[in-house]
Amino acid sequence: MNTELLEALELLEKEKDISKETMLEAIENSLLKACEAHFGKADNIKVNIDPVTCQFSVLAEKKVVEQVEDDVTEISLSNAKMIDPKYELGDIVNVEVKSKEFGRIATQNAKNIILQKIREEERKSLFNQYYGMEKEVVTGVVQRYLGRNVSVNLGKVDAILNENEMVKGEVFKPTERIKVYILEVKDTNKGPRILLSRTHPELVKRLFESEVTEVRDGTVEIKCIAREAGSRTKIAVWSNDPDVDPVGACVGMNGARVNAIVSELRGEKIDIINWNENPALLIENALSPAKVIAVLADPEDKTAKVVVPDYQLSLAIGKEGQNARLAARLTGFKIDIKSETQAREIEGWLDVDEEYEEYEDFEDYKEAQALEEAEAGETAEAEEESQNE
Repeated sequence: MNTELLEALELLEKEKDISKETMLEAIENSLLKACEAHFGKADNIKVNIDPVTCQFSVLAEKKVVEQVEDDVTEISLSNAKMIDPKYELGDIVNVEVKSKEFGRIATQNAKNIILQKIREEERKSLFNQYYGMEKEVVTGVVQRYLGRNVSVNLGKVDAILNENEMVKGEVFKPTERIKVYILEVKDTNKGPRILLSRTHPELVKRLFESEVTEVRDGTVEIKCIAREAGSRTKIAVWSNDPDVDPVGACVGMNGARVNAIVSELRGEKIDIINWNENPALLIENALSPAKVIAVLADPEDKTAKVVVPDYQLSLAIGKEGQNARLAARLTGFKIDIKSETQAREIEGWLDVDEEYEEYEDFEDYKEAQALEEAEAGETAEAEEESQNE
């Protein structure tokens, strides 16, 4: 048994994830190339390697002839009979080739082939490993700044966090551990090139999946995300279990779950709202923490008119329009927000003016509408029960 070779192959398989079969194939090719370099040809050379013991032999097939013209492919009858007396003219004899007799150049070529194969397989293994982690969040260790970009070690390979994928104002220190989103994995001659992100909305989603059990197992779904990295994120959540509050599950006891994510994002604010199939209700939720009086949504044009109390207008719009902007991204609607006073001044703005005049403000109007809907629902239930009886 070739113990040293076997141990070396097992070590490669363990540390670099290169299969023993692949390396045995590389050794076979290297021996054929060495024979070609030593003899000038290798068409009649066969290499046999036992995958269990790693014992190998190199055999040259030679034809038995009377007069040898090419000692690489031919053997004299007398020499053939020295190997086995049964050989006759025209027979094929397998003659063992002593690899130790190869010259320095042939040996060096064989060595280079094996080393090149190791590098190729290692590169391929790393690419496959990290390609499978694309679109996932991993923990990396900050190595150093490369200009304005950051080199982050992911364990077996260094990745790049480009300046345009970094949150504005974030500064990292060497050896600092950070969560990053694997944006893309490319295969190159120098190994996998991995691009990272700290600004991608999916980073927030993956952090919730890792922190919130209900999101991870699918009980709570994150329907959509709108993010301005480093400042604020809005996410809409939905529960597939009526007994599970999606917002409460994401917030956690005393805000523990969401606070862990906020801490990882270095103080970025996160608004968690309830998803609703009704665009008007979804828009109302999306404008949280502002209170909404009325919403008129047009699903075809993807536009919506929103009325808020006068004192809530600035809160609904947000600093530099951020709240309204994120709500628009989250819902996919172009949202036009007016205060109660502004809505009064624009005739027919929400097409509820005639009904609205009966009430002192939109809050009363909204309550009345809700009461009417409840009463209509109770009437329908009563009629259905009487029909069943």
